[in-house]
Amino acid sequence: MAVHRIRFANSGMAFDAPPGQPLLLSAVAAGIALPSSCRNGTCRSCIQQLQSGSVSYRIDWPGLLAEEKEDGWILPCVAYPESDLVLAGDERDRSGG
Repeated sequence: MAVHRIRFANSGMAFDAPPGQPLLLSAVAAGIALPSSCRNGTCRSCIQQLQSGSVSYRIDWPGLLAEEKEDGWILPCVAYPESDLVLAGDERDRSGG
C-alpha cells in the first residue's frame, strides 16, 4: 500500500500516512501530537488548514462549514489522505526531537 508524506509548513516536520488511516492516528504513530479530543469530527479541536494536497472523509459531513472546507480547513481525526499533504498548523514532536 502506498503511503503519503504529510508535512507541516511552519516547522518542516513530516510523517508518513497510509490512505486507510486518519491523519491524526498516523501523526500519533509517528510521535507527533496534534490537538484532539473527540476523534470523531465534532469537537473541532484538531482543525488544521490544508495548504496543498487532498483528503477524503468517510462520514457524510465532518464538523466543518462549507466555507471552511472551501478555505482548506480539515479535521485530521476523520480526514484520510489521498495525496501528499502540506498543513499550515502547529504540531508537537513527542519523540524528544
